[in-house]
Amino acid sequence: MTVLVAIRCIHCQSSEVVRHGKSTNGKQRFRCLEPECPYQTFSLNLAYPGRNREVKQQIVEMTLNGSGVRDIARVLHVSTSTVMRELKKTRLSSTRQSKTIESTPATTSRGNNRKGRSRTRVRD
Repeated sequence: MTVLVAIRCIHCQSSEVVRHGKSTNGKQRFRCLEPECPYQTFSLNLAYPGRNREVKQQIVEMTLNGSGVRDIARVLHVSTSTVMRELKKTRLSSTRQSKTIESTPATTSRGNNRKGRSRTRVRD
């Protein structure tokens, strides 16, 4: 008995999908035929859980709840470097958004000296 499973593109949710060979680790690859799809190929079963969108979102949520990097890595079965990379991405995207919201500060009358300090040094 043959069972047909409808496969949808994980990026654009299109049903226009064909098989596209196998990856190096033996998993079936698929190709989306939709021209507006941002990605052309995908795999249904990801080899590493750190690449999953839900896991990435959990990393951010667990950090906001006060969990440490090593705790998150242990619970989600990912490496600590994956946790750190995702947190850095989140931090960069939040600072970019805040920079676009803020207006550019006006120049001070003190010139380019940092914290108003003069450049001359007094020697004893």
